[in-house]
Amino acid sequence: MMTTMSLPTTKSSTVTLRQAFAGVPLAAQAVLDSPIGPLTALATDRGIAGLWFDNQMHHPGALDAPHDDSDAHVVAMRRWLDAYWAGHDPSWQEVPLDLHGSAFQRAVWRALLDIPFGRTRSYGEIAASIVAGAAPRANGATAARANVATAARAVGSAVGRNPVSILVPCHRVIGADGSLTGYAGGLPRKEHLLQHEGVLLT
Repeated sequence: MMTTMSLPTTKSSTVTLRQAFAGVPLAAQAVLDSPIGPLTALATDRGIAGLWFDNQMHHPGALDAPHDDSDAHVVAMRRWLDAYWAGHDPSWQEVPLDLHGSAFQRAVWRALLDIPFGRTRSYGEIAASIVAGAAPRANGATAARANVATAARAVGSAVGRNPVSILVPCHRVIGADGSLTGYAGGLPRKEHLLQHEGVLLT
């Protein structure tokens, strides 16, 4: 999948949520409680497409979906969150996902799912893994470093636009120096999530 994907610029790889959801039939939405504020879950017939905190950056705004707490995907999302907040490490595969964005954004979000509970990765590390998959025959170390630098900027943009908070763990992405850097849901929430997972913050 990744071997034919061209490396993006930040602008070329960015699709807004409004653009991503254009024409997508939305099945249900529901408000789910959490220790760090309510979350709005959005489901399609295929799975969970969104999970946002109130006032989160890149929130799509009002959603054209019926409120339905009993939707099967919403129920699966609530069950997963209950296990997570109880201190368990539920598999993301317990919740069907239906992520909408550019090919690069979806590749980044898929890479986030590989970050284990209680661990972190830097933007550069994620970029390097994507560059390795997209361009396994880069022409020399200098070209590879340039590709990683370009991809890292686009990775930052994609991470910030992750549509499914917590389950797709963008909170586990930190700066190369260990700093928390940005978080669309707010840095206090990011810090809370990492501390909940036992990550020692410097």
